[in-house]
Amino acid sequence: MEIDNSHAHILRLNIAGHPIEWLTWQEATTLYARDLVTWTLGDTILTVRGGISRITGERSSISLHSIVACAGELHNGQPKKPALRNRILFRRDQNLCMYCGKEFQDKDLSCDHILPTSRGGANTWVNVVAACRRCNHHKQDRTPEEAHMELLALPYEPNPAEYLALVNSKRIRADQMEFLKSQFSKNCRLQ
Repeated sequence: MEIDNSHAHILRLNIAGHPIEWLTWQEATTLYARDLVTWTLGDTILTVRGGISRITGERSSISLHSIVACAGELHNGQPKKPALRNRILFRRDQNLCMYCGKEFQDKDLSCDHILPTSRGGANTWVNVVAACRRCNHHKQDRTPEEAHMELLALPYEPNPAEYLALVNSKRIRADQMEFLKSQFSKNCRLQ
């Protein structure tokens, strides 16, 4: 099998055009081979070559597009609820402490619960922000108001398009980002 680029990720949409997940070239090839790809967008990014047919003498190949929409009941065809993970939270908040506004590396940030969990605060996207260790320590087990600290931006739950952009931020092709951006909410701080 000959492959042009084994590191490409392919954006999978449901039949209605809502982003669902990132696929490896192997997963996408399986969808094409099972005839589950209904329509495509973007450029052809990989051509996967198979064997030579004994009947025709021709070599099989599948050209993979950067964005594919699939029929069928894969993952129920519904966008997944965005999992709250620190790395994605820090990307959402652009690696800025939401209290002092300074930029930090992941290792120097922490997840701060606006309403602390010890006081009934939930571990949800709308109750957490990125905070530097100094600000998080200063805030302690208080709300921002009680600690006399002001939030620089309100937290929000990324929609499926925003979440996929955050998850794969280093390897998104321009055509994929253009598609995802068309579905970003007004709250999104991604550029």
